[in-house]
Amino acid sequence: QVQLVESGGGLVQAGGSLRLSCAASGRTFSSYAMGWFRQAPGKEREFVAAIRWRGDSTYYTDSVKGRFTISRDNAKNTVYLQMNSLKPEDTAVYYCAATISIKLTSPLGYDNWGQGTQVTVSS
Repeated sequence: QVQLVESGGGLVQAGGSLRLSCAASGRTFSSYAMGWFRQAPGKEREFVAAIRWRGDSTYYTDSVKGRFTISRDNAKNTVYLQMNSLKPEDTAVYYCAATISIKLTSPLGYDNWGQGTQVTVSS
């Protein structure tokens, strides 16, 4: 098990940037693949980005490719999501999650979740 705490959310104008952080507790953090998901009001939780444990493979949903970057620092037990060129449709609660599964793009593949951080993009 690993405990996850997100931070860095907030209110930003369209075109702006935010950097989300997810701090993990537990000495086995480097064993987990990490993902970011988001959930807007009235919508299902959707995959945003994921990174394998060594950081050598990353995955993105099409709508954020070229704008968002996922990275990790295993020495700091932290995963990041750099979000640039934000759009109003990026508004959601963003969750980080950890998994040892190979199913990185489905929330069903994750069994460790943070509490979420709100991102609001104004037009």
